[in-house]
Amino acid sequence: MHHEALDLSRLRPALPSPLQPVEDERFARHGVTLLLKRDDLIHPDLPGNKWRKLAPNLRAGAGRTVLTFGGAYSNHLRATAAAGRLLGFPTVGVVRGDELAGRPLNPSLAQCSADGMRLHFVDRATYRAKAAPDVLDGLLSLFGECEVIPEGGSNARAAQGCTELGRELRGTAGTVAVACGTGGTLAGLAAGLGPEQRALGVPVLRGGFMGAAVRDLQRAAFGGPAGHWSLDERFHFGGYARTPPELGAFADDFEDRHGLPVERLYVAKLLYALTVLAGEGAFAPGSSVAAVVTGRPWPSDADGGPRAYTPSDSR
Repeated sequence: MHHEALDLSRLRPALPSPLQPVEDERFARHGVTLLLKRDDLIHPDLPGNKWRKLAPNLRAGAGRTVLTFGGAYSNHLRATAAAGRLLGFPTVGVVRGDELAGRPLNPSLAQCSADGMRLHFVDRATYRAKAAPDVLDGLLSLFGECEVIPEGGSNARAAQGCTELGRELRGTAGTVAVACGTGGTLAGLAAGLGPEQRALGVPVLRGGFMGAAVRDLQRAAFGGPAGHWSLDERFHFGGYARTPPELGAFADDFEDRHGLPVERLYVAKLLYALTVLAGEGAFAPGSSVAAVVTGRPWPSDADGGPRAYTPSDSR
């Protein structure tokens, strides 16, 4: 079956995304300039790193059905479903948690469904084994020929797509920092930066697996290590989607100071981490640090996020 190449340019992404300096005395008092890389402004339905990671995968899919994976509040599932609606290809979302199948859809999954995504609920054990050949074969026998994109959209193509983010930031800041869920954005960002720059990843999940994930993605995408990167694992606040009052208060305050809506699950943890690091003297006086704003608040996150889901539900 012949598939036409997908023309993603008709979605008119706003690239390169703007880089905005913000006046913040928590950085200024240490002689550091904070810059915000506004990837959240790339596209209304495919913001931030979702655009950068999905675009190369969708081009490879060439209009075939895209099958991908996520939890009940997955940004990645929403972005994939929106891309399918906008570009006219079918989408299947394999959702963690078979107990959700008989319940009314939460706002996030309802949006996926409204955008035409077929939702397929699996139990958690099956979900954990989603990369196993027999599980994938079972899904493909159910849904036919599909382009399979992993959870969070992170694979070699996604990492290659994120190198453009690094290239857009060349010569702008000594340190470029990003919140990490599955590692694809950091893997590509580091590869795209100039030799005098470093990428800093702030994992939003517990578990210490991120370093290996980034190394594996760089090996798959670039044949080996690329660029200078490091992780600071201190700012996950207890795990994915854990947003304690202290983090909420910080995000509210940042919004008030700078008039920027702060997404709580990733961006708030990144900005909090950079504020602490500036206070610790991690950035040299006279230097700049750029924070990649990878997304914006989803409507149900406005009060700090849905309360009823477990911490592993949203990748």
